[in-house]
Amino acid sequence: MALPSRFKSPIAPMEARLVPQLPEGSEWQYEPKWDGFRCIAFRHGAKIAMQSKSGKPLDRYFPELLNALREMKAGDFVVDGEIIIADRNGSDFDKLLQRIHPAASRVQKLSQEHPAHFEIFDLLSDQSGASLMTELLSKRREKLEHFAKRYFPKNSLLRLSPMTTDIAVAEDWLKEQHSSLDGIVAKRRDVPYAAGERSAMQKFKRIRTADCDVGGFRYAGESKNAGGSLLLGLYEDGLLHHVGFASGIKASERKTLLKKLKPLIQSPGFTGRAPGGPSRWSTKRSAQWEPLKPELIVEVSFDQVTASRFRHGTKILRWRPDKRPAQCTMHQVAL
Repeated sequence: MALPSRFKSPIAPMEARLVPQLPEGSEWQYEPKWDGFRCIAFRHGAKIAMQSKSGKPLDRYFPELLNALREMKAGDFVVDGEIIIADRNGSDFDKLLQRIHPAASRVQKLSQEHPAHFEIFDLLSDQSGASLMTELLSKRREKLEHFAKRYFPKNSLLRLSPMTTDIAVAEDWLKEQHSSLDGIVAKRRDVPYAAGERSAMQKFKRIRTADCDVGGFRYAGESKNAGGSLLLGLYEDGLLHHVGFASGIKASERKTLLKKLKPLIQSPGFTGRAPGGPSRWSTKRSAQWEPLKPELIVEVSFDQVTASRFRHGTKILRWRPDKRPAQCTMHQVAL
């Protein structure tokens, strides 16, 4: 898509630095950190383009959002936001992943069954095509609110993402039982759009904990003389399902860990969904694992769960010899 000369395509989105707590002060504003796909959407006349965080096009995967952007009466604009698919239990990242499909018919079917929403939180170009990227966030936000009020159609898939300058309100967002949020983002109100940088934005992510049964493990290397990652399981209907892994074990502790694990090697390990299934990310070594007798319980911290699995690696907090395997249930990770 040809953009006005004042825009370079793709635009590197402003990024956030992970922090252990939210910053406070009048120079900050707080926004939801949505659990979806980052997207910068461009409109130049009749042409519309949707760009992912990595700069790749998203247009073909979200036809319903293309239609919503096309229905806007504004001529030229550039907006920054997050694409999400939400249900009554919150954000469904797995349904988003299903959209990245080569068959247009499949994408069209999914877009009708589970329409996506575009949570818009920044205005990089106004309706006349004038760049706002050098303006302070406080001004851009004010213009975005006017833009949304004037141009977002009613009952649209385009939404103005909430914002507050009250940190207590932001913290309350995370306490909602069925929150779609991945965390809270804090942005400096007194700076321009920091494309590709982490200097003007910080993110605080929701961290949760769960007690998991260690159903298996992988060795740290081909020599098999040290323990590597722990394979975690949770029970549902009496079956132990693989839900993710915990790594990050210090090199100095891996041999000691292996001594703890070896006496417990016993099939089947997982009686429900097991690790090592085929995927585009798996390798020959990643599919190799040792099953364990269900005796070791470990408490881990995690951020997000998708399709009953930890989306990212977890962090080991402590061993829990006081817990029974039957207490390690899926209920711990339900919203």
